[in-house]
Amino acid sequence: MTASLPAELVGDAYTSTHSWELLRDLVDIDNRMAGQEGEAEGAELVNAAFEEHGLREVSTDSFAIPGWWRGSCSLRVEADRTHTFDERYQLVELPGTPSGEVGAEIADVGHGLPEDFEERDLDGKIVMASSSTPDDYGRWVHRGEKYGAAAKAGAAAFLFRNHIEGCLPPTGSVGDHDGPGPIPAVGVSKELGDRLVRYCGDGPTDARLSVECRNEPAESRNIEAVVGPDTDEEVLLTAHVDGHDVGEAANDNGVGTVLVSEVGRLLSRIEGDLETQVRLLVFGAEEVGLYGAYHWVATHDRDRVKCIVNIDGAGYSRNLDIYTHGFDAIGAAFEEVSDDLSVPIEVSSGIRPHSDHWPFVQEGIAGAQARSTAEGSGRGWGHTHGDTLDKLDLRDLRDLAVCLASGVRKLAEGGREVEPKSVAEVREATIEQGYEIGMRNADNWPFDDEEEEDGH
Repeated sequence: MTASLPAELVGDAYTSTHSWELLRDLVDIDNRMAGQEGEAEGAELVNAAFEEHGLREVSTDSFAIPGWWRGSCSLRVEADRTHTFDERYQLVELPGTPSGEVGAEIADVGHGLPEDFEERDLDGKIVMASSSTPDDYGRWVHRGEKYGAAAKAGAAAFLFRNHIEGCLPPTGSVGDHDGPGPIPAVGVSKELGDRLVRYCGDGPTDARLSVECRNEPAESRNIEAVVGPDTDEEVLLTAHVDGHDVGEAANDNGVGTVLVSEVGRLLSRIEGDLETQVRLLVFGAEEVGLYGAYHWVATHDRDRVKCIVNIDGAGYSRNLDIYTHGFDAIGAAFEEVSDDLSVPIEVSSGIRPHSDHWPFVQEGIAGAQARSTAEGSGRGWGHTHGDTLDKLDLRDLRDLAVCLASGVRKLAEGGREVEPKSVAEVREATIEQGYEIGMRNADNWPFDDEEEEDGH
């Protein structure tokens, strides 16, 4: 078992400003929405950083996606009088929404849990659901699941209300794999959402939602490079460069992108000590359907992947949080890092089927999501206008970079086994943890019916 990192390399990490400088350049692009010009500019910055670090086989690979461009939206509500809401601090379109104008009664379904849709007459209504999931529910109920459940219940439109005060309206994709979703959808702030809940509590509340946007084909891209020996298997460290256009996408996922680059820089300093090749991989188009990750899995030899560590949701603090999806060997490596460095690293075994590790994990490839712990419930400023550079701290990025580089180095040990799972095992774990109904509602259940030998 190797030590995490040489002391001099840790010192390098704690004096480096590379991650902050690259993050500043990324947020200054203003709009890195998938398939748009800013995402391509972000990819160029990552490519240039990989080359500057002296990484090998630096390349960019393009692929087609269903593009989406924001237009305008408004909500007119009939309560004691007519109220019109059309400011960006009140509501924003959810990427992948179709254009449309819907006049109907608002139906509040609370948290939007599967049971909240049962025995409700939602046909033709504007369904409203909170972004929150109760802490004791056992799993996170994703936005796409709530949207899909509303559409399948016959809703004419969808309102996604933030549950965190002051964090402005939330955004996030609701598009189908090959184009826009079935019904218009917007995110509304907690403040506006609370007002709408109050109106609905007073009696039937009619509203008219208007959404204008553009859906047409576009192009995204992945950027990658390698460090270490040319071996038959490789460890992947990944993130995504695209981000929602309503903010700067500083945390989600500028932080992940710059940490991949910084870890690549650090590992290049000890390249001769690595026993397995490490691939630094920054995906495009995560926020609209994990397109970059699915494209990579479909076009590369997945049998070469020893494991993947995907950074998404880091930057809330300096405390690393690893979700292993039941691949215990990944968790063990980061627990060793925690002991070596005397720093807290949380390790959880739960399934998280909502980021770029998932196209790998669903195939049985060992994969983990690397996040950082956050106070309170939800992603906070993520996916809102408030996802900006001022919320972040270079000192947190340095701590995270050291822990991630240490963990990747351990996973790259030649004698360290990281066993894959069968697709059936991953499928069963996904069912046991309650995700099947939600993923079916969102039309992204990835497992074939012929695999259902256990009667599910």
